[in-house]
Amino acid sequence: MSKSISHIQGSPNFGPAALSVLPETAFVQAIAEITQWEGYESSPLFSLPSLAQEVGVGAILYKHEGPRFGLGSFKALGGAYAALRVLQREVSRRTGEEVSLSDIREGHCADQVSRITLASATDGNHGRSLAWGCQRFGVPCKIYIHAEVSQGREQAMQELGAEVIRIDGDYDASVETCRSEAEAAGWFVVSDTSWPGYTEPPRDVMAGYGVMTHEIFNDLESPPTHVFLQAGVGGMAAAVAASLRQHWKDEAPKVCIVEPDLAACLFDSAKQRQAVSVEIGEETIMAGLSCGVPSPMAWEILSSECSHFLTISDDLIATTMRRLAHPLGNDPAIEAGESGVAGLAAVIEASKDPELCSELGLTPDSRILLIGSEGVTDPEIYAQIMGNS
Repeated sequence: MSKSISHIQGSPNFGPAALSVLPETAFVQAIAEITQWEGYESSPLFSLPSLAQEVGVGAILYKHEGPRFGLGSFKALGGAYAALRVLQREVSRRTGEEVSLSDIREGHCADQVSRITLASATDGNHGRSLAWGCQRFGVPCKIYIHAEVSQGREQAMQELGAEVIRIDGDYDASVETCRSEAEAAGWFVVSDTSWPGYTEPPRDVMAGYGVMTHEIFNDLESPPTHVFLQAGVGGMAAAVAASLRQHWKDEAPKVCIVEPDLAACLFDSAKQRQAVSVEIGEETIMAGLSCGVPSPMAWEILSSECSHFLTISDDLIATTMRRLAHPLGNDPAIEAGESGVAGLAAVIEASKDPELCSELGLTPDSRILLIGSEGVTDPEIYAQIMGNS
């Protein structure tokens, strides 16, 4: 087996978690709201037949989230929606009257909203989404980033009106700092990861991601056989896995999780059959996936739904990004970011190993779905990777 990819089988029981942790009603509410936002458009689902032929499968379908609301990633669907839900709950509590999401969105509660501060920790994309939502809704925003977040991503959040606080340490340290300082100051944390006693915003974040699968269901007449989902804390992967199970039931695709080998908290959790944390000694090029602590809510779904867990090394990423940008045959050219190509990188590398293909159930009839979770979120880094700088 290639040194650039590792694999273990999951132990899915296909139990109730995909229905109970993230109920269908949560997806329905999020989809109804987000599809009304100014600038909403369905992101493209590209077919890559030339690449599929090279890899030896029937189809590769790539959901490209780069154009999403002009923010460059799928995170636009989660952080801003969860912010809206936090504001709805808090304004309703303060006024003693039930306000709607549209009341907040349309500015009818602007005075109340302006006195609420929202905060979060981020590797870049979630914070950018939250800052964008706060700017739209007129809310003060505090974003915590760790030492390795690029200046380009920091600047993007500042340009959206957020106060950005950089700390020493890694992503998990920024999460802890944000939690403690928000609690002391009376701010409201809008995180994409859960912890004991904190579940509503992460659930809303994941519900927002259901817009992606809603669009996929509209585009596909039949289910794919496999979905390869890159994961950090696991929120996006869990949301997609739950939505696929709810929609396609027993015909839902086989779920394969892909992580950087430098931040493989879900891979290690699968090995130990329980959620465990890992220490990040070196930052991965896949910045959005550099997370050492899994979200308990996400793990509950993933442990029930995932057939396989894979890790990949950083050396696969630049090649995969270049392959998308300069495609084979008549495949479309796609500008994708470092974290967005992880699932595809795993598929390409796995295809070189007949034994691994067999374990994953990849055949010439397989139809693979990928979520291209980010486009070019830092142009300078993208140019360096593509060899233009």
